Amino acid sequence: MLADTEPGEEMIAVAMAMGAAPPGVTPASGNESVGPFRYLIVKNAFIIDGTGAPPQGPVTIVVEGDRITSIVGSGMQSAHVEASDPGPGIHVIDAAGKYVIPGMIDSHAHFGSPYHALGGSITAPDYVGMLYLAHGVTTLRDVGSLMGLNWTLQQKRRGNSGEISIPRIEAYAMFPERTPDAEAARQWIRSIKKNGADGVKFLGAAPQVMKAALDEANNLGLRSAYHHAQTSVTRMNALDSAALGLTSIEHWYGLPEAMFEDQVIQNYPPGYNYSNEQDRFSEAGRLWLQAAPPASKTWRRTIDQLLDKDMTMVPTFSVYESNRDVMRHVTLEWHEDYTMPYMARIFEPNPKIHGSYHFDWTTADEVAWKANYRRWMDFVNDYKNAGGRVAAGSDSGFIYNIYGFSYVRELEMLQEAGFHPLEVLQAATLNGAQLLGMEADIGTLEIGKKADMVIVDDNPLANFKVLYGTGHRRFNMESGRMERAAGILYTVKDGIVYDAKLMLKKVREMVAQRKQLEARGATSR
Repeated sequence: MLADTEPGEEMIAVAMAMGAAPPGVTPASGNESVGPFRYLIVKNAFIIDGTGAPPQGPVTIVVEGDRITSIVGSGMQSAHVEASDPGPGIHVIDAAGKYVIPGMIDSHAHFGSPYHALGGSITAPDYVGMLYLAHGVTTLRDVGSLMGLNWTLQQKRRGNSGEISIPRIEAYAMFPERTPDAEAARQWIRSIKKNGADGVKFLGAAPQVMKAALDEANNLGLRSAYHHAQTSVTRMNALDSAALGLTSIEHWYGLPEAMFEDQVIQNYPPGYNYSNEQDRFSEAGRLWLQAAPPASKTWRRTIDQLLDKDMTMVPTFSVYESNRDVMRHVTLEWHEDYTMPYMARIFEPNPKIHGSYHFDWTTADEVAWKANYRRWMDFVNDYKNAGGRVAAGSDSGFIYNIYGFSYVRELEMLQEAGFHPLEVLQAATLNGAQLLGMEADIGTLEIGKKADMVIVDDNPLANFKVLYGTGHRRFNMESGRMERAAGILYTVKDGIVYDAKLMLKKVREMVAQRKQLEARGATSR
């Protein structure tokens, strides 16, 4: 890291020192958004409220400003607004036959990435914001604030005011792994708190440094997320950090290591090199089967200990899915229209870029990862069934995963893990809100809460694929033709209505324009 770098700015400072341009200015919202209104009325809707309750309806939801003030049965009116006769300051959406769910929360997000600069450009923030909103995500937990803590907090303030079209942001700064001692750790935590951070993300550090950092974060009311990197997991696994007051475990690292019975260190082959990411991720795909098996005493004891600490798991299944079927991810149907060319380039194998590691990915690697997923999913599902909190997070921007689309894929993979669709939606809404400590305001459709909601043309519980921006392909028996489900129509955040279809159109235009500029040689690539 660069000397004298302000806490929270370490990663973007390194990228800029290597020649990357600073993060761009997010343009003000355009015609993709309207509101907030004196009254917003969504009538004739079926609602899935996020609490775990089944669908109900039809109902009418009344919003005043940015808060839900009434949810009543169809045909009943609020005491002070006539839903059928809109006037000044009243906006009505007829959601007959449609479903309304709470605004969703991506609990492991990166609002852009400096790594994309290695493909030709740092991430365009309006591209990220509109893709997320178009997929129903109204809140992000930015774990690491990779574009810089100050820049991320600026986006948070502008988004909260409704000036720009982005989800609400909770900004976590990235703790430097090479922090030298406990006092330096405490000072760094105090600095990011003073600057406005909501939390801190860890990759690891010396145990005494981690202990001091977590203690200081907890004392200051900062929440914490931990990706237990293999470079430090032998000194602090998931149970060790949970005992120190950690808020959430990211991905799954640190969990198998806490359940080793016949070893204390991962079974690395002699030629392993952590800095070679094919080595790193190939062997990671063989890790869960080295741990105690499902239903064993060690397995159950680990779950009980994590439950005792009220640990939240954010598995991010979708970000690693290419490891079990790399060609599926390379050829995903949305890449052509929705993936920025500078992102497409960093997805391709490159030893200089994090997450671009499929140098010589084999059938054996994919088979190992499929078995790894089964064991990993079993653990997460068992933790949920035991009463543990699991939240949905996508880690988009890496490994062929793009914003919004990979979040929907995460929902599908939670269902694959054994979650009932209502439990999946709960992970995407209420559980994420509880993780952030924001359940009084967001996460469910309830009177008094923020007006964060998603209006969907189809029932997402029947098929999460209808949430994809590209829709869901299906055969229409009456017309005898293939068609695409309309999917998300509107996303509402803080009472502001965002047109999902218009945002997707604007993203397609951004991608096409970038490709045209590159074809003319008008960019740095």
